[in-house]
Amino acid sequence: MASQDANTGTATSKTTGAPLNTPLAAMHAAAGAKMGEWFGCALPDYFGDPAAEYRSARDTVALIDKNYRAFISFTGPDRVRYLNAILTNNIKDLGTGQGIVSLLLNPQGHILAEIETYAFPDRLLCVSFAMIRERLIEWLDKYIIMDDVKLTDETPRYGALAVEGPKAAGLVQEVCGADITKMEELGCRPGAVGSIPCRIVRRSPGGVPGAEFLAEREKLAELWQVLSDAARWHEGGPMGYAALSATRLAQGVAWFGYDFGEKQIPHEAGLQDSHISYTKGCYTGQEIVERVRSRGQVNRQRVRLIFSGDVVPEANTVLTVDGKEVGYVTRTARTWDPPSILGFAYVRKEAIAPGTVLQWSGGTATVSK
Repeated sequence: MASQDANTGTATSKTTGAPLNTPLAAMHAAAGAKMGEWFGCALPDYFGDPAAEYRSARDTVALIDKNYRAFISFTGPDRVRYLNAILTNNIKDLGTGQGIVSLLLNPQGHILAEIETYAFPDRLLCVSFAMIRERLIEWLDKYIIMDDVKLTDETPRYGALAVEGPKAAGLVQEVCGADITKMEELGCRPGAVGSIPCRIVRRSPGGVPGAEFLAEREKLAELWQVLSDAARWHEGGPMGYAALSATRLAQGVAWFGYDFGEKQIPHEAGLQDSHISYTKGCYTGQEIVERVRSRGQVNRQRVRLIFSGDVVPEANTVLTVDGKEVGYVTRTARTWDPPSILGFAYVRKEAIAPGTVLQWSGGTATVSK
């Protein structure tokens, strides 16, 4: 089911049942944030002005509550072999402090989960999405047969906050002494913000170095306050998910659960170059991935669209060419500077070329690069 926020013009996916709550809900309420549902969790839509929040991420620094995560650790001597055999990317060659993003596929090659894996001396930590936490644990546990591996759900223990934007690296250096510009992407190192122990992960949305802080949940309120004060010192501040969704669309970043999931295979979702190793050996769903790779194309692909007019289409809006249905919208958002409405969609191969003009009930949509 999809809903649309009248103030931000952002179409969002909804899950059934009560959403999970961020441990920072009381702080957000005190700050006047409007809360919404994102990734199946109650998270801020915006803190007052989504356009200003969007500009902070672009021009200075934005602070993001990322407490929609699930954290699952694996210990035991077979942990590397086990995960390498079920995930699409190369877990075997991860060094201590390195991370990588992978997919968990079913035998038919469809995407069950997006998972980041981080290597530590005594364990592997997998980070995914709380909205699929129970099913994910079932799927992962199912593959532990003869392996000496222990799976531990650490979601109740940890939380995550992030900073991004051109001033993020300087902020991180100031609050914890870490130089994220010298870390590799998804590199993870221990650190502390004041007296708060945390792990710092480099991630660079849009190619600009930023950081995610993993910390004990009971420390998140204190960590948020420190990072919020630092962000404001750098002329930035907290960013809600209306602006974050718009930012990710402008950057061309797809979201699991919104822009890809169980209906898609990796090549349809455009993840074949970022989430898959073609040299690591066998994994669940590999036969389908290799078949699609050798064939060289799929019948539909995820594309980015620029919509005409001022109306934000909802998820699942039908797209047509000359009256013939060719695809559907997944996620849309209003962006600023310049004002535009962007979105992702799945479109049949005959209509994916940049510049192709599609129709929907409220106007047109042009395929962009």
